[in-house]
Amino acid sequence: MYAGLELRMPTVGYSGRVVLRDVDIAIAPGERVAVLGRSGVGKSTLLSLLYARHADRAALIPQAAALVRTLSVFHNVYMGRLDRYSTWANLRTLAWPRRRDKAEVAQVLTRVGLADKMFERAGELSGGQQQRTSVARALYNGRSVVIGDEPLSALDAVHARSILDCLVERHDTLVLAMHDVPLALGFATRVIVLDRGSVALDASAADVTARDLAPFYRAA
Repeated sequence: MYAGLELRMPTVGYSGRVVLRDVDIAIAPGERVAVLGRSGVGKSTLLSLLYARHADRAALIPQAAALVRTLSVFHNVYMGRLDRYSTWANLRTLAWPRRRDKAEVAQVLTRVGLADKMFERAGELSGGQQQRTSVARALYNGRSVVIGDEPLSALDAVHARSILDCLVERHDTLVLAMHDVPLALGFATRVIVLDRGSVALDASAADVTARDLAPFYRAA
């Protein structure tokens, strides 16, 4: 079992503006953490810093799907394991994918409902399909930790629940920024709420209700 995730920074800012302050977070193996709060409170910055600190053992699902639009869905998912192989092996797969690689990627795409899109260009997919491709890349990566910045935001309720189930099933530790409060409370074991650049609430999800969170979503 790997050690937990940690992020301790007194202040984080850009261009003279403080984005986060007094960051002191430790996440134990096996936790499912929902990061909540209004837009612009620093959730993306927090997750980016956490991933940068632990990139060697975490897969990232960025807020924008961050796909290579001219390449196929297969190749975009395969990129989840680029660091496992040599440059030559990756170039070979780009031109002549191996049967084993195609089978493994197809299995992951089946889990997210995109098996029939494997060799379509990523840029031709809908927004929701692109987001599911980005999730599939993290699933294919295979690391036990996933850090996701609104990985369900472009999905309808049915797909969001299904994709969340896939992530929980395949990964030991999850840290996800989410906008759907009921879905977050149903998924998480722990809730971290950011407000005005600071951690305003850090509690067991079992002890938090949607009513408790409502004040953090009111206009500042």
